Amino acid sequence: MSSVSAIPNLGPKSEEVFARAGINSAEELRELGADAAYSKLIQTGTRPHFIGYYALVMGLQGRPWNDCQGDEKKALRKRFDALKATSKPADDTTAIEKILNEIGVVAR
Repeated sequence: MSSVSAIPNLGPKSEEVFARAGINSAEELRELGADAAYSKLIQTGTRPHFIGYYALVMGLQGRPWNDCQGDEKKALRKRFDALKATSKPADDTTAIEKILNEIGVVAR
């Protein structure tokens, strides 16, 4: 099995992030595909970022991250926005809500 960083545009930090989402190899990532894998990242707490998403898409196609332009980039933006709208973190409580809950300010 190959490491996640064997995919173009992905490095050691990407390996850490994907490992937190339970994706530990390039083969697993390719099998899932960009959208399902990125959705898992969001669900495990990774903050969505469009450039990270399209760098992943381009990498899975064997292309440099900055190869995405024009209509293709606009179409990927729509896919990214849809992923953000439908993929929620497992614990979507904000940091301030967590603190308020801990000190008893927010009703349980």
